[in-house]
Amino acid sequence: MKMLRKTIPALLLAGIFLLSTGLAAFAQPLESEAPIALTAPSYLLMEADTGTVIFEKNADEQRPVASVTKLMTILLLLERIEDGQLSLTDTVTVSKTAAATTGSTALLDAGASYPVGDLLRATVVASGNDSATALAEHMAGTEQAFVQLMNEKAASMGLQNTVYVNCTGLPAQGQHTTARDVAAIARAVCAYPLYFENSSLWLSQIKHPSGRVTDLTNTNRLVRFYQDCDGLKTGSTNEAKYCLAATAQRNGMRLIAVVLGFGVLSFDLQGGLERVTKYMMVALFLLMIILAMHSAILPGAAEGLHFYLVPDFSKINGSVIVGAMNQAFFTLSIGIGSMAILGSYIGKDHSLMGESVSIILLDTFVAIMAGFIMFPACYTYGIEVNAGPSLLFDTMATVFNNMAGGRVWGTLFFLFMVFA
Repeated sequence: MKMLRKTIPALLLAGIFLLSTGLAAFAQPLESEAPIALTAPSYLLMEADTGTVIFEKNADEQRPVASVTKLMTILLLLERIEDGQLSLTDTVTVSKTAAATTGSTALLDAGASYPVGDLLRATVVASGNDSATALAEHMAGTEQAFVQLMNEKAASMGLQNTVYVNCTGLPAQGQHTTARDVAAIARAVCAYPLYFENSSLWLSQIKHPSGRVTDLTNTNRLVRFYQDCDGLKTGSTNEAKYCLAATAQRNGMRLIAVVLGFGVLSFDLQGGLERVTKYMMVALFLLMIILAMHSAILPGAAEGLHFYLVPDFSKINGSVIVGAMNQAFFTLSIGIGSMAILGSYIGKDHSLMGESVSIILLDTFVAIMAGFIMFPACYTYGIEVNAGPSLLFDTMATVFNNMAGGRVWGTLFFLFMVFA
């Protein structure tokens, strides 16, 4: 994503330079290719006032664009505010469906009512899927009815390569657009000063009716780190990869840059990293089995395994129960957060339930094997079993120091743990 943040300013600067030479608008791009090295599979740079395309690559290639889809949602909302059908002070009641929308959200409360202005800001600044869905339902009754309006608007704009299936950009079969069509929508959005009142914000907040406050950070980092950038959308999913439509204005000239399918995913580094991680995890499991077998033949193995596998109920008191519950709730909170993130980016060929079961099984296996490794070692080498969080590192360091080839085994163990 850092490379993408460098690419967009370079595109904008290149466009300013080319247009400052006084070239007029042509049907064809002003330049046959970008004057800078770009690796994105699809991009386009446009001058906003005239719609002149400065340069492009595969600008008519149909692609998913993730949350950049919300530009059409925002455009339809801005139009209705402009013509008086809606006002910023109108209230929108968030449905259970909208509140349950996955991905990036403003953490809206189901059944609560929010001003249109707050939901617009949450959608523009934080790319809230829940706020976008709530607005869509408010404008058309249902999201699917609103999607029909999105497609009708695209058709009226002559965007023949754009098809919408939802209002958020979450992965959906058949939903696609192009760099050229995104630029056209962005150009239309840029005609509304109200949009820039929100898109130029780096930090903001939304106050919920319950009194709870959600901090909003602009997903478009260029708003903060590139002086002239003041808006438009980011988006990323496994299918769409990294996408960005950005706009900047300098000396009265506004440019719109669209880059689709960019980032580490373009080079399949994610796929390679995932494969390496799987190999590392398998190696970690095998190493844990070897270490457990090693611990089973230590002099203190019998006593350690008895302590591990045969509970002493007489030692269970209030502090033990509280400590166990604290650890359980801590683990649960991490699990819930991980599942929320996983649910946002999980591929279509996997289910959230299936991945959750896999994680539970893997974590349980690691926890059980850790006990088979550590407690025999504790009773063999005189390590206090109630040492707390440091027990793992104290025990494993001692185990590796006292086994043949310990430095090698220890290095491999902690290397594999990094990937785990």
